[in-house]
Amino acid sequence: MQINVSQLLKSVIGTERTYTVESALNIDNQEVTFTGNARLVKTDRGILVTGQFSADILSECSRCLSRYLQHLDFVIEEEYVPTMDIVTGTDLPLPEDPGTFTIDNHNILDLSEAVRQYAILNMPLKPLCRPDCVGLCISCGANLNVTKCTCTAPVDPRWEKLVEIKSFDS
Repeated sequence: MQINVSQLLKSVIGTERTYTVESALNIDNQEVTFTGNARLVKTDRGILVTGQFSADILSECSRCLSRYLQHLDFVIEEEYVPTMDIVTGTDLPLPEDPGTFTIDNHNILDLSEAVRQYAILNMPLKPLCRPDCVGLCISCGANLNVTKCTCTAPVDPRWEKLVEIKSFDS
């Protein structure tokens, strides 16, 4: 996801370029293909990147532990600052914020790290293979989405006497 922005850096503030990008990135030790559109706008400090991206990531359900494809749609918005003056070729001071994205000395803007970070931020904390996932049986570990188990539900010891009274009445 590298874009040469030398001409855009020479342009006046407010100049825009739009790119369609597709690239594979490594997230959680798996190759994930990202597709999207990026809009680059020249600012007084550098280049503002806004874009809509999507990908399908292999995830594990937090209830039943099944593997499934999690679809992600997310928007990025980051400003990239150059490390070298485009006119004079002199080095510019690095930004004070260590999280700032930079344009390298060859005027290449690399979207990969920003897209990777935004994808990780947009992944669900408790991924579910489907909204009505039942999960696993707490006794035998059977996947209750696939099969019904014959385990009896454990009785809370505080309610044992009440269960005995109820079974005596029936």
